[in-house]
Amino acid sequence: MTHLTLQSITKRFNTTYAVDHVDLTVPDGKLVCFLGPSGCGKTTLMRIIAGLETATAGTVTFAGRDLTQVPANRRDFGMVFQSLALFPHMTVAENVAYPLRLRRVDRGAQSRRVTELLEMIQLPHMAQRKVTQLSGGQRQRVAIARAIASSPKLLLLDEPLSALDAKLREAMQVEIRLLQQRLGITTIMVTHDQREAMTMADEIVVMEKGRIAQVGKPLDIYRDPVNEFVADFIGLGNILPVTFDRGQVGLPGGQSIAVNSAMRAPDAPDDIRLLIRPEDVCVRPATANPGQNTLPGKVTFVRDVGASIEATIDCEGFTLTAATTPRETPDLRVGMRVLAELPAHACKLIAARTAH
Repeated sequence: MTHLTLQSITKRFNTTYAVDHVDLTVPDGKLVCFLGPSGCGKTTLMRIIAGLETATAGTVTFAGRDLTQVPANRRDFGMVFQSLALFPHMTVAENVAYPLRLRRVDRGAQSRRVTELLEMIQLPHMAQRKVTQLSGGQRQRVAIARAIASSPKLLLLDEPLSALDAKLREAMQVEIRLLQQRLGITTIMVTHDQREAMTMADEIVVMEKGRIAQVGKPLDIYRDPVNEFVADFIGLGNILPVTFDRGQVGLPGGQSIAVNSAMRAPDAPDDIRLLIRPEDVCVRPATANPGQNTLPGKVTFVRDVGASIEATIDCEGFTLTAATTPRETPDLRVGMRVLAELPAHACKLIAARTAH
């Protein structure tokens, strides 16, 4: 049975819609990421689920029970805020035990549960330290332990990793994901970081201007975005305004290429975009035999980070970004003449960005 169901959830502040008629189902035991730019409504939607905001319209149903008017403290959900909201005057053990104290759990059961959780987050030796003495990653773990102390049926994470440095953030992404899988707890996480969502989520909900733009598995959204907004927000991509006529795509520089014959253009053929991801652009020497969909170009920028190379190629009328490796394209340098191949199967026609 679907664990959480949102039906026509709307949140209006005066005449502004923060959340605009959202319908969503969240499967049991999965980690779902609400992903989108600042102001798209993802945090407001999470706060409505948590009971910290009241929806203007719509219903929140959890395990078959209507929670729309149920206060936050009776929803049995755990939440980790962006600020973590740990109590600085308490020890690690006291912070973790706090929700159990509120539920009047006896001291013996509290102690056993705290010991279990500190073992789980690998901080048993920190039990008596103040949280102010911990590193950012350690505080993050304590906040999660506190959120799951009372065994909530749903865990809500509101951009919990935003304050961490890049390396620690990536390590914590893996750590939280493994913990969530081990516990099997249904989890919703808000983030504006597409890499974070791709790393952690079973399912991504991409939001734009208070509405859901697309829902799907991370790789499905990356490979098959429904429109320009989603394509641009999920990963790097070459997005070009093009024309489409009977399987032939007209590029901005006047060149024509073929696309997958099975592909259907979006409904508005005069307002479409071509998407090809940088890793799908093949860079060939200028002296190579040109094949289908090869365009002459000149390398104008190279970012070499050792294991991978990102190159910008001027193709007379537009530029392409290509991602390659030193083994595939040795000695790639600025000023070099190359052929950029756009494989037909990797070219995706999508709807242009629209205003609403």
